[in-house]
Amino acid sequence: MKAKIYGIVCVFALTIPLLHAQYYTRAAGISAPTENAVNANGDILRDESGRVAQVPAKKDHHGNAQGNQYDLAVDGAFDGQTIVVLQLYHEDRFNFEMPKAALKEKGFSVYRYINNPPTADQLKKDLEKACQLWVISDMNTKLDNEHLAVIKDFFEAGKGVYIWGDNSPYYADANRLAACLINDQGMKGNVIGDKEVGLQESLHSPGLRPNHLITTGLEHVYEGITIATLSDNQQLTPLIYGSAGNLVAAAYEQDGKRLILDGGFTRLYIKWDTAGTGRYVKNAAAWLVNVERFGEALGEK
Repeated sequence: MKAKIYGIVCVFALTIPLLHAQYYTRAAGISAPTENAVNANGDILRDESGRVAQVPAKKDHHGNAQGNQYDLAVDGAFDGQTIVVLQLYHEDRFNFEMPKAALKEKGFSVYRYINNPPTADQLKKDLEKACQLWVISDMNTKLDNEHLAVIKDFFEAGKGVYIWGDNSPYYADANRLAACLINDQGMKGNVIGDKEVGLQESLHSPGLRPNHLITTGLEHVYEGITIATLSDNQQLTPLIYGSAGNLVAAAYEQDGKRLILDGGFTRLYIKWDTAGTGRYVKNAAAWLVNVERFGEALGEK
């Protein structure tokens, strides 16, 4: 059953670059990409049927395909696109410089508010120029009902939203926002993680969901230090189950709208160079652009 489900996802993903090759790499939707087999002279090898033989892509020291050509998005594909970040939790070492640098590779610029959000009116103006919004929750709520209404309008228009929380109690606004946008119960708890997880062996086992656009080029990912657990919700597609078997990250994709819930924002600044974080962040942002809906409006490259 597992092979059938994951096979369907993979075949679908392989058709995506044909439609949006100016944005997505040829590896889009493939967790363990391959490359052409060549001999010592650099000649391409073929199998007995005459097809080009494939070998696994070269790996980095964490076991993920090495090179930006195995990310979801082509470098520079989203030049001119802005991500608004409401970083409601802040500490000195959480300066967002590493995610910002990774996102820049794909062309994204980041406009960030620290500790407190702007007024609802200002947020609305900012979002008019943005392709997506990221909210990093604190232990106390900082978004009021007017903020929620602005974000809901943004989301209902098809623009991407990434909701980040972490271990209890750092999901106050994350849970309010999840309830407002998709009627989700949000996240809870405090699970010690600090491990790398590989690809799932079954649908609910620890690890990464294989062959989703967000897990392009990822066979291993760091789960975060201390993490919250997402509630079960059939609307959501699980992306990462932590080493303890808890659901850490999941995606919503219905009616042309996209959202990610994530209970491990420590990945954004602690042990950044551990497996897969940079690629995961880039892939998530590329997916939230919603090229499948807005590709023509973004303009042909």
